[in-house]
Amino acid sequence: MSRRRLFGSLCASVFLVNMARVVFAPLLSEFIDTFGIGEATAGLLVTLVWVGSAAPRLPIGWLLTKVDRHYVVLAAGVVLTLAASFATVAPGIDVLMLAAVGMGLASGVYFIAGNTLVSELFPERVGRVMGIHGTASQLAAVVAAPFVTVALGLSVRAVAGWRAVFAAIAVAAAVVTVALFVTARGADLPEAGAEDRDLFGAARTEWRTILTGVLILGVAGFVWQGVFNFYELYMLDKGLSPAVARNALTVVFGAGVPAFAISGRLADRLPHVPYLLAVLGAFVACLFALVSVSGLVPLLVVSTVLGYVIHSLFPAMDTYLLDTLPDATRGSAYAVYSASMMIVQAAGSSVVGTLRSAGFAYDAVFGAAAAGLVVLLAGLVAAQRASWLPE
Repeated sequence: MSRRRLFGSLCASVFLVNMARVVFAPLLSEFIDTFGIGEATAGLLVTLVWVGSAAPRLPIGWLLTKVDRHYVVLAAGVVLTLAASFATVAPGIDVLMLAAVGMGLASGVYFIAGNTLVSELFPERVGRVMGIHGTASQLAAVVAAPFVTVALGLSVRAVAGWRAVFAAIAVAAAVVTVALFVTARGADLPEAGAEDRDLFGAARTEWRTILTGVLILGVAGFVWQGVFNFYELYMLDKGLSPAVARNALTVVFGAGVPAFAISGRLADRLPHVPYLLAVLGAFVACLFALVSVSGLVPLLVVSTVLGYVIHSLFPAMDTYLLDTLPDATRGSAYAVYSASMMIVQAAGSSVVGTLRSAGFAYDAVFGAAAAGLVVLLAGLVAAQRASWLPE
């Protein structure tokens, strides 16, 4: 029971740290209007969130060889509280960028320590608990756009609305961090990572598993970053109304809620690598469909399928890594993978914003990205058939 209570607190924490990452996307148009910035700067702002999320992952992996995982999770809550408070009072885009990095840092710290801790709390059902944990994270993505819509609608000025969004995150983060501290003190904490004391040794031992994860989720994540952070603007470009365009992202994220739970269970039962490659192939197909359709109903249908498919990839990858890596290297190897994967994907939004500012159409950019993923998928399938990818 004590582990279940701690797990509940971890689910609340992952909800907030993911909210801190995704809430910038539905606010981009507000930042453009408030600060008079272009799409390239807006893309850079979102990229900084994900750069912040990537930056601490390797150092946190080293820290986990010295410090218990729950202490690091608590530190993530403190960082999120401070960074969101800083964003609330940001006077300009430069200061908001610094706050965005801080909110990203909190998520990076959490996901290294929190994901590993969750898998070790319930080692006999890694896929299932990672699916539940991921569902809690995904719920933040689902409510982000409606939350922003409500906040902006209740405010007299739009600038007050987006500041209220960050203020609410800061208060919630403080409350959840206190709850996590209380539940961790009374929990029967696992000792599975007690022998994990060599970060770089783990990376050398598990390099093939790490590289497999980076190639699949790092590159797919790079494309996904560019797609979802500009989804509202893309839907406007497709001819949808502003209200529908903003909440089209909610459809994408909403479809991801059952995806986490279902994909987590499937990842426990199916061969890991073939399942990952099948999901990656489905993501490529969805991208080609997205750039090929127009009109409200077709776009919402494709958005729903796209959301389900891409969010199926995340629990499948975490299950593959955390179930495959042994106790003696799990935390360190996962940190190396996560840091490398995030560095690869973090620039996706900035690249899309830059290409848009250079005059390229969204359909052309996303279509080219899908074509690149076809090449990657073909190489991975060949490697899997040659038994080069570890199971």
